[in-house]
Amino acid sequence: MTTTAPDLVLDYDDAVARFDPALGLEVHVELNTASKMFCGCSTVFGAEPNTQVCPTCLGLPGSLPVVNAKAVESAIRIGLALNCSIAGWCRFARKNYFYPDQPKNYQISQYDEPIAYDGWAEVEVPDDEGVLRTYRIEIERAHMEEDTGKSLHVGGATGRIHGADHSLLDYNRSGVPLIEIVTRPIEGAGKYAPAVARAYVAMLRDLLRSLGVSDVRMEQGSLRCDANVSLRPTPESPLGTRTETKNVNSLRSVERAIRFEIGRQAAVLTDGRRVKQETRHWQEGPGTTSSGRSKEQAEEYRYFPDPDLVPVAPSREWVEELRASLPEAPVKRLRRLSSAWGFSEAELRDVVASGAVDLVAATVDAGTTPQAARKWWLGELTRRANADGVELEQLPVGPAEVAQLQGLVDAGTLNDKLAREVLEGVLAGEGSPSEVVEKRGLAVVSDDGALGAAVDEAIAANPGVADKIRAGKVQAAGALIGAVMKSMGGKADAGRVRELVLERLT
Repeated sequence: MTTTAPDLVLDYDDAVARFDPALGLEVHVELNTASKMFCGCSTVFGAEPNTQVCPTCLGLPGSLPVVNAKAVESAIRIGLALNCSIAGWCRFARKNYFYPDQPKNYQISQYDEPIAYDGWAEVEVPDDEGVLRTYRIEIERAHMEEDTGKSLHVGGATGRIHGADHSLLDYNRSGVPLIEIVTRPIEGAGKYAPAVARAYVAMLRDLLRSLGVSDVRMEQGSLRCDANVSLRPTPESPLGTRTETKNVNSLRSVERAIRFEIGRQAAVLTDGRRVKQETRHWQEGPGTTSSGRSKEQAEEYRYFPDPDLVPVAPSREWVEELRASLPEAPVKRLRRLSSAWGFSEAELRDVVASGAVDLVAATVDAGTTPQAARKWWLGELTRRANADGVELEQLPVGPAEVAQLQGLVDAGTLNDKLAREVLEGVLAGEGSPSEVVEKRGLAVVSDDGALGAAVDEAIAANPGVADKIRAGKVQAAGALIGAVMKSMGGKADAGRVRELVLERLT
């Protein structure tokens, strides 16, 4: 068995000092319609393999597709939210290629007649000084298509086809409605290019969620990104040869994959070699990309209009009706929330950079103050997510539990130390914060009898400290409070302990 030598990678700072990166992002969005794009099969995630299929999505002879009207509506709303023009007339095309998870040997997509085109969006990314910079992302098109099935490669160490004994195919996903959102080249971001890409995908995720058109669960593949990267000597030079890293399915991985690919391509060019135009696979564990296949050009797919489907021609009245129903734009919403929350620019920047805007907003809606919500999501929970290598929203705790936890702190049932222990229990699956408090016996002790006894023991054990307090050095009470907290396992009500100490010694 042959092995491939690992790619050489130039230090990132060195790479962006020598070359100017340009990006192109293709984001695939699975719509949350009840049925598939061209048939009536269910789209529910997680069903037993090959139980949500029919002759149409299996590509059997004699079956005919019918367009899902709800999917068309969702596509138009997405296009409008991205400031796109909406086509008054467009067609579906057959994209011809053979792959086992595509049972018809072609995919129904749109080629030169997309439902939405010529749009734009803006994202904000902090620079090295913490100042938010605005980047305008030009949208080339957003088009409708169907998803493929799913291949499961069995017997290998990596879950990929190389080294596998055999492969299994699940066609439940085949035919699920997809919208592919394609940007024009993203230029001028320089060393911030990976962060801009992450911010853009995060913006799309938040926008699509607010539109209600997708559950945008990246870990389930309902939102995934293909990242095209190329390098050139200067911003004035022609675009370089690009690679496309396929199916990156987390915000963190989008940034890491682009950062790695910039360093890898820079090493290739610095060595005097040429970058090969190809697709590449993202390897989450080592944080690297690996070679896939040479990248096809559009003409190799032999596109032609699908003869089984009529054109889509949305009326202007319908389009304007859908435009009027759009939710608040993400950038405007962010500015409104920042004002309502009273966050400084630095505080808002940190929330945005952590991808926690929706989580903080939902926690505030559940009854917590903005500062408290920010503290939990950017503190303990961000540390846990980083340690586990996951996004914040993938943690097994949500805004409702965080709000309940803070409510217990506000009510005096928990102090900060105990609250962190309770949070660990929630993350471990032991139940809600209230249930963890009861199961672990973690409530703050406020009973004067128990506290008084502990205070008396602390005074007796620390006579020198007690004498200082009697002499007027009240700040010395902290030592006795600490002793009581230690003796009671951190469960004492520190405020009441201080009162009892001073009552006895002043």
